[in-house]
Amino acid sequence: MEATVENIDKLDVAYDKQRDVLYISFGEPGEADESKLTENDIVVRYRHGKVVGLTVISFSKRLTPEHKTTQ
Repeated sequence: MEATVENIDKLDVAYDKQRDVLYISFGEPGEADESKLTENDIVVRYRHGKVVGLTVISFSKRLTPEHKTTQ
């Protein structure tokens, strides 16, 4: 399944370090009425058939060594 994001007025990004999950919302964050888990552990969230956000599971494992910090 392929989806596109249109008319992004606002981008909201939040990272939960304890759970290692990155949340990305397109527009105002809100409830999705549908979500689908992709084969690479990314949840695509939909509202009224449009993509409203992504949830990236195990985010830090996706970073290359030069992008990781030791904080």
